Amino acid sequence: MRRIRELSLRARLLLVSAAGLALGLAAGGILLVAVLGYAQTRSVHSESMDTAEGVARLIDQGSLTRSIPVPPGVQVQVLDAGDRVIAVSLTADRLVPILYDDELRDLPDGRSVRIPGTRLGYHGEARVVKVTAGPPTAPMRILVARSTDQITQSVHLLRLTVLVIFPLLVGLLALVLWRALGAALAPVDALRSGAEEITGGTRAGRLPVPRSHDEIFRLAVTLNDMLHRLDAARARQRAFVADAAHELRSPLTNMRTELEVAQHLPDDTDWPALADDLLADVQRLSRLVDDLLLLARQDDGTTRNVTGRVEELDLGQLVGETAERYPDVEHRDTGEPLPLTGEPDALARVVANLLDNAVRHKRDRVTVTTSADGPDLLIVVTDDGPGIPEADRDRVFQRFTRLDDARARDAGGSGLGLAIVHELVRRHGGTVTLADANPGLRVEVRLPATP
Repeated sequence: MRRIRELSLRARLLLVSAAGLALGLAAGGILLVAVLGYAQTRSVHSESMDTAEGVARLIDQGSLTRSIPVPPGVQVQVLDAGDRVIAVSLTADRLVPILYDDELRDLPDGRSVRIPGTRLGYHGEARVVKVTAGPPTAPMRILVARSTDQITQSVHLLRLTVLVIFPLLVGLLALVLWRALGAALAPVDALRSGAEEITGGTRAGRLPVPRSHDEIFRLAVTLNDMLHRLDAARARQRAFVADAAHELRSPLTNMRTELEVAQHLPDDTDWPALADDLLADVQRLSRLVDDLLLLARQDDGTTRNVTGRVEELDLGQLVGETAERYPDVEHRDTGEPLPLTGEPDALARVVANLLDNAVRHKRDRVTVTTSADGPDLLIVVTDDGPGIPEADRDRVFQRFTRLDDARARDAGGSGLGLAIVHELVRRHGGTVTLADANPGLRVEVRLPATP
């Protein structure tokens, strides 16, 4: 069994198919021989019965003679009530009955029995039919014997033919099947070769797709889709790592420069100011690391749903408490309850990121409003800054995206704020859209209210 499992798929399929074919042909051959033997035996019985019924009619008509005319190869005897032979065919024994006393007694009327052909001078076996005729007071029994040697020879010849031809047929069909399996599995081998080349880096990350629209075609398409997603994931990962390294390098470089200057000029260094600068850089690093961890967990699939502390809250109160930390932000609330089920920390993070972005780019004012809109709740943050061109509004939700007017480190953030907003809002079943505020930018967050 272990050796079979070590064979190739093509060889295993051929072995199973050939075994099934051989068993099927063997069963068919056995059935054919059996049916042929049965049909010929029934034919002999039927012909013997016809002969016996013809003799019976002669007896009923009183036309029976001592010599009964019958076809060649047939022996007929007519026995009286005392089992004496009173009429025979030309080749039959005139004195001794064809059947012995016990065979004659046990054989039902209209049935046949096999006997050795040597009794009648035949080779092989013979079949004898018994039919009763005449008046009930003086019944006569008619025995009709025919040789079955020809039947035996034809069945034997058929058996030999099956034993010779069927193995040759199985071998021929196995050869054809081997070629057919090779053609059928050729696309699979092409997929394997393509995967090997992709692994070795000698070809692009796509597998050959067969022309036939069958299961292998669908498998190749699915595998190519998987390879495309893997390539895209690797590209995102490389970009993510490169951008993260770049973002982390800037504050680390600032900290290192400040410390090296302080180390070489210890007497001229304002140590409290240096501590404040280093603390600001550390806080920036901490925020950046937190943002990177949140987005990394998103890529890992661990934050597809709301997974933090979920509770019933009032959206207007949450936005108001967050806006209090920004002196330049005006919060406008309708005063009506805005019930919402969600993560308070995550939603506060959404509001804080939006307000940070608005305050960074404002000229004079920033406004945040909360209201209900049918089954949804709205958070709208508006600033009077330069806004975002319509062509760039989808791109700003991607990671590490900065527009040309926000590339300076003192003005721009890490480029992760809106990406985190988009992810956290999506986790709560909401949407984020950007629009013109004339002048400035209007950011609308739509969240499903608690029913």
